[in-house]
Amino acid sequence: MPRPVANPPNPWDSTHVEYLGEPPPAALTVYEEQARSIVASNSSPDVPFRFSINPYRGCFHGCAYCYARPTHQRLGLGAGTDFERKLVVKTNAVELLREEFERPRWRGDALALSGVTDCYQPLEASYGLTRGLLQVCLEYRNPVGIVTKGALVQRDLDLLVALHEVTTLRVYLSIPFADDAMGRAIEPYAASISRRFAALRALSEAGITTGVSVSPVIPGLSDEQIPEILERAREAGAQRAFMVMLRLPAEVRPVFLERLHEAVPLRAGKVISAIEQSRGGGLNDSRFGQRMKGQGPRWAAIEALFAAHYRRLGFGEDRGQLQHQPTTFRRPRAQRELFE
Repeated sequence: MPRPVANPPNPWDSTHVEYLGEPPPAALTVYEEQARSIVASNSSPDVPFRFSINPYRGCFHGCAYCYARPTHQRLGLGAGTDFERKLVVKTNAVELLREEFERPRWRGDALALSGVTDCYQPLEASYGLTRGLLQVCLEYRNPVGIVTKGALVQRDLDLLVALHEVTTLRVYLSIPFADDAMGRAIEPYAASISRRFAALRALSEAGITTGVSVSPVIPGLSDEQIPEILERAREAGAQRAFMVMLRLPAEVRPVFLERLHEAVPLRAGKVISAIEQSRGGGLNDSRFGQRMKGQGPRWAAIEALFAAHYRRLGFGEDRGQLQHQPTTFRRPRAQRELFE
């Protein structure tokens, strides 16, 4: 069971914090746990990876639309403010990954960081679990894919460059909006949009294969910003791009709708209508194979808009299915024994 930490390491004291101003006022409770396992697997046709690692449960970024909110209910916590402020740290994540890599069953499949909550949320500045996981992946030359909203990813530039040299690495910055104000309204504690573009540029200039995740696309609110997002991402060196439709499971819906009415009260009704037009008359579609994309003429127009600018800007083919690439994985001990 997770145990509460009375005084967790203070991320605001770190030189690696992604906030440049004063930290936001928030009642934060951190729990530390010894997890039983760290590599999760899935067989969903909606995601381009089979294996993922989530060193944290819950996410301080507080994105109103986050589809992962219901996962907190499995801990007996809420999908609203609990998800944002009652965070669980898997303190033994690095040790568990090393143990997994040493098991004969591990064949070097690509690992996604993270599949549920952001691996570069502010607590990472203190705990350094993501950095530790990357160090293990480097040691074993295991392929890695990262999707994050955290500008803190720049801290690990040295490791990412080293990984890029020995294995397949993809780093995507999740940027669903083109302007800081809208981003702050819907994603209140994530790195600013401009900071994310700056991080994307820094990674690209270091030679890392980068991309932009224009996700989630919110019809009526962010779809018109797709051309600008793609253009700025390409200017920052992104080589790949993809988009995902907004998902609103039952527990996420009230959080998103409340934030939407606060952020754009005069447009909220039109946004809701646009979402329904893209979801067959509802606000969500939970079916595998359908939940990450929309349907109908409105969604078709969004896909056409994305595709047109994708081609115009010269993005490369997005081969996001990392697990289909030949693996570079090898166990260091086995290599040493070979030479001995």
